[in-house]
Amino acid sequence: MALGLGCSAKPGKAKENKTGSWRTFRPEFQHEKCTKCGLCAQICPEGCIAEDEEGCPVPAYDYCKGCGLCAEECPSQAIEMKKEEK
Repeated sequence: MALGLGCSAKPGKAKENKTGSWRTFRPEFQHEKCTKCGLCAQICPEGCIAEDEEGCPVPAYDYCKGCGLCAEECPSQAIEMKKEEK
């Protein structure tokens, strides 16, 4: 079974339970820098990034664990990991 992009399991397990409350960092998307390539959504191990009607990425913060893979892989550096404020 091929999963692609180096995933060890199918993405999306966090969508079964809200996990965002214990996150330390959260991705913040700078849409003016975004090229709408969709790589962030593809690389997210939890499948927490969708696209809005204009093709811009929209994270589901209730389920995002703040791993930072989206920010690390973004070719246009449009995602910045910010310290979570409670």
